[in-house]
Amino acid sequence: MTLLPRPLFILVAVPLVAVGATAAAIVASGSNRRLGATRDEATRTLPGDELLDRLDIQADRAITIAAPPDRVWPWIAQLGQNKGGFYSFAWIENLVGCDIHNADRIVPAWQNPQVGDPFPLHPEMVLTVGRVDPGRALVATSKGGSAPQDMGMAFTWAFTISAPAAAPGATPATRLHIRERYQVTSAAVRVGVQVVNLISTLMSWQMLRKIKELAERTQAPTH
Repeated sequence: MTLLPRPLFILVAVPLVAVGATAAAIVASGSNRRLGATRDEATRTLPGDELLDRLDIQADRAITIAAPPDRVWPWIAQLGQNKGGFYSFAWIENLVGCDIHNADRIVPAWQNPQVGDPFPLHPEMVLTVGRVDPGRALVATSKGGSAPQDMGMAFTWAFTISAPAAAPGATPATRLHIRERYQVTSAAVRVGVQVVNLISTLMSWQMLRKIKELAERTQAPTH
């Protein structure tokens, strides 16, 4: 039995398992709230910020990928438990029944996410696509008809890509920025979210690394 609502318990349980399987040095360092993101990036307004009417907790994670945005976006477009997965530690996620199978290829049928589409994290926790800016941003939200309403919080999970300025002749690059934003309703839920926020750093770190690896070695599909 848990004092937390079941959907929030799922969010907590997955990364807690990860702590036992991976090094917790990043968490211990206190850098989890801004892993790889600059101060400017962490304070910048991003697509999806408007989906919460109040912000209580935010985390920003980012990485530079040595590939142009059109080679990164297809991996973002197919995110989801029932699609390309989350490119993280699937074996850990599956210990709590997520049934995730991370893709290692671009699937054309998954390349057209739409606002209002279900965005499952777990068979019992299905979010909603709240915003899509093709080629730039995909944002999932807990608000919506298909999202569980008993978590005691609202949150958004945004994936934004941009092309940083580069010197003439330099290899094209992409900046991938993942932002989590939470609005909580009680002190108990805030504690649960803080645990999620701390340890999800490990999952996000792996996700960023894996997307970087995939985008740098694989060409985007031609149209």
